[in-house]
Amino acid sequence: MHYYRYSNAEVSCWYKYLLFSYNIVFWVTGVAFLAAGLWAWSEKGVLSDLTKVTGLHGLDPVVLVLLVGIVMFTLGFAGCVGALRENICLLKFFCGAIVFIFLLELAVAVMAFLFQDWVRDRVKEFFENNIKSYRDDIDLQNIIDSLQRINHCCGAQGPEDWDFNIYFNCNSESKSREKCGVPFSCCIPDPAQKVVNTQCGYDIRKKSKNQWDDQIFVKGCIHALEAWLPRNIYIVAGVFIAISLLQIFGIFLARSLISDIEAVKASNAF
Repeated sequence: MHYYRYSNAEVSCWYKYLLFSYNIVFWVTGVAFLAAGLWAWSEKGVLSDLTKVTGLHGLDPVVLVLLVGIVMFTLGFAGCVGALRENICLLKFFCGAIVFIFLLELAVAVMAFLFQDWVRDRVKEFFENNIKSYRDDIDLQNIIDSLQRINHCCGAQGPEDWDFNIYFNCNSESKSREKCGVPFSCCIPDPAQKVVNTQCGYDIRKKSKNQWDDQIFVKGCIHALEAWLPRNIYIVAGVFIAISLLQIFGIFLARSLISDIEAVKASNAF
């Protein structure tokens, strides 16, 4: 009986092009995030003066967009090139990075559940720092306004938190017209009013607290988010599971392709 062996075994095209298709989405999305982030920075003049980023005490949302873009671009590039060129080093890098991100997400979720008070304090501190920088960055301002408007909340714990901002502070020495007020996003919208009144929060905190309920949201955004989570737990869990399954699928493809390449190289070595 004679046994025949092909001298030039080939890697499975299924694993190879499935992984390439999987990663091309990462790569294109990463490019889109990077382009959007750089465009936003150019509009704010940051590219010509980087001190505008370091001088911001709160979070510049563009930094987050750029970081996500860099990670997705790097992973997409490594996965695409690794799959097409059958490069084990790039594939192992891609696989290891996805595993690390997955474990990091899992650790954050577990820590958030076990140390809820610590997480609440950090969120409060984070929100207060961003309130201080509300007028310093237009992107940060838009995010805070959207958060307050959508969740019907004002400040971290309540409207008094706007004392952290120099423009809304009730300090007697303040010359700001917004003194002792709140942003317009804290105001209860009037259904009959089609044009947004950006001055609706002026001087509101000079009035007694009994009058606040009729004009502004008095619930803090931390409490609003805590109330939102139980109502939408299935949506949050569904999103987390979907992301986890995509990551596991990517890990499976990368590991399968690596094993296939190693088997082919071992076969062709004889």
